[in-house]
Amino acid sequence: MQAGDVRVLESWTRSPSLRAGLAQRARIVSLAGDGVPVKDIVARVGVSKPTVIGWKKRYAAEGLGGLDDRPKAGRPATVDEVAVVLATLEPPPERLGVTHWSSRLLADHLGGISHVWVGKIWKRWGLQPWRVETFKFSTDPELEAKVRDVVGLYLNPPDTAIVLSIDEKSQIQALDRTAPILPLRPGLPEKRSHDYRRNGTTTLFAALEIATGRVVDACMPRHRHQEFLRFLQQVAKAYPRKKLHIVVDNYASHQHPQVRAWLAKNPRIQLHFTPTSGSWLNMVEIFFGIITRQAIRRGTFTSVRDLTDAIRAFIDGWNDRCQPFIWTKTADDLLDHCKPGQRTSFTRH
Repeated sequence: MQAGDVRVLESWTRSPSLRAGLAQRARIVSLAGDGVPVKDIVARVGVSKPTVIGWKKRYAAEGLGGLDDRPKAGRPATVDEVAVVLATLEPPPERLGVTHWSSRLLADHLGGISHVWVGKIWKRWGLQPWRVETFKFSTDPELEAKVRDVVGLYLNPPDTAIVLSIDEKSQIQALDRTAPILPLRPGLPEKRSHDYRRNGTTTLFAALEIATGRVVDACMPRHRHQEFLRFLQQVAKAYPRKKLHIVVDNYASHQHPQVRAWLAKNPRIQLHFTPTSGSWLNMVEIFFGIITRQAIRRGTFTSVRDLTDAIRAFIDGWNDRCQPFIWTKTADDLLDHCKPGQRTSFTRH
């Protein structure tokens, strides 16, 4: 056996990405080259004696190239890929009672083809009937103006003012499990009962400071215009004698006459509205997602008081370690995707 072949065979036997069959053949030939008897190779590799002898002969006659797979005998399989693709693009017959194809259903429908072949064709053509994406149209007549206004605040905030993103997360439930939670252990995840008790709800009002990531918060039992106005007053006290630009969505309570009247008396505070179906422009939604995952969803609360205490504890810790979210998309980038008649947002399932 040549020295170069020895190095190649050793690399094949150690490679985690090599086909198992080729790695096995490399081990057989390598052991044979080391002078290991056939019966010992059979025991160590776990193959039959004829297999060992056969691969030794193949290597002796053809070298390393002889260890590769050879074309199988018989007629190659013939599958009409175009027919499979066209059938996939059509909805299933009503008699099946399904909304989309599975590989097995389509294979049975076409006949003479296995579901494995259907799966391979789907992969080759980039077809995934089980997936769906949703989109929503924005019909706001002031869509472009609002997008440019809000994005302009994110990318080029005024030098002498503070930009805040405000919204409320309503109907946060105080859920208590019916049995004690079993804590995390090595090799075991945390375990909790499937059923729970409802102990009331609260609404979290939050104001995210764009420049720092700091959050001003309040928990209230409802989310009417009265509560929103009360929170605006709280935010105004948190930033005294400073001009505030506040991004909010189009929720009715944000535009109530009493809110407008208060804003008229406090001209240093200006609201900037996201377009209809464009609440994703409000950066505080990112914070709501984080607090939900890290403090609320897996929490156990025996009362609304427990829930609000947990929310405040999280926000206190958040403000100690907060960093700003960095907005990168320009208004032109967004408007290419959110004008009426085009898709504004996607959710994958």
